[in-house]
Amino acid sequence: MSEASQDHHISDQLGANIPYLRRFSRAMTGSQQSGDTFAAATLEAILADRSVLDGHDVKTGLFKVLYGIWASAGAPVDDGESGARAKAQRRLASLTNNSREALLLHTIEGFCFDEVAQIIGVQQAEAEDLISIARREMADSTAGSVMIIEDEAIIAMDIESIVAEMGHRVTGIARTRDEAIALARADAPDLILADIQLADNSSGIDAVNDILQELGERPVIFITAFPERLLTGDKPEPAFLISKPYSVDQVESSVSQAMFFSSTETLNA
Repeated sequence: MSEASQDHHISDQLGANIPYLRRFSRAMTGSQQSGDTFAAATLEAILADRSVLDGHDVKTGLFKVLYGIWASAGAPVDDGESGARAKAQRRLASLTNNSREALLLHTIEGFCFDEVAQIIGVQQAEAEDLISIARREMADSTAGSVMIIEDEAIIAMDIESIVAEMGHRVTGIARTRDEAIALARADAPDLILADIQLADNSSGIDAVNDILQELGERPVIFITAFPERLLTGDKPEPAFLISKPYSVDQVESSVSQAMFFSSTETLNA
């Protein structure tokens, strides 16, 4: 492959992975604005010196550069917050170093243990230990009630089973925007897990925004087959986003982290 072709290939790979880099960066920092700042710094570092990607595939190298910049800055999360966010940030301070990041990389971004180890700069065995520690620390931290907004019955039942087995109480399943609002009013959930497109062509995003406006701040997880469409940077985005088809691991990790690190910046439909 010629140098020009190789550069073009790398550029294509970088472009394809930017939405997921931003998702990871936002999850680490707890803020879309802060996350995008670190993502932009990552791209600037790569543009200045492509050799920072050497020794890794493009995606792993991209995330490694981001992680290095974030860690060198002191692994900051947004400060000056109040309420649920401030409480979540106090919890973050109690976690084992690198454990939550390792869990995000493995369960949400799909990196194998060896790739996680490369990104955060540890041995593979340590990366595996960190992921196990994160699962335990987060699972022990909180339990609550979860409302599911999903119009496909099989998927809804599957998610309900996963959430219940984690020790959370499921308040119910809604198939439309109106059903979701009514269910939330009847039994206000601690967390909302929502599909984007609902049975009557109504929007899960609209349903969530209506619920949050009426009931107040609480964590939300969105599920979609097209996550890149929601990670465009041109409007507020969901802090927690699961891609379809999902795995049990992804749901468990997202629910644990959403309960642990509440963030409710929502999409404008």
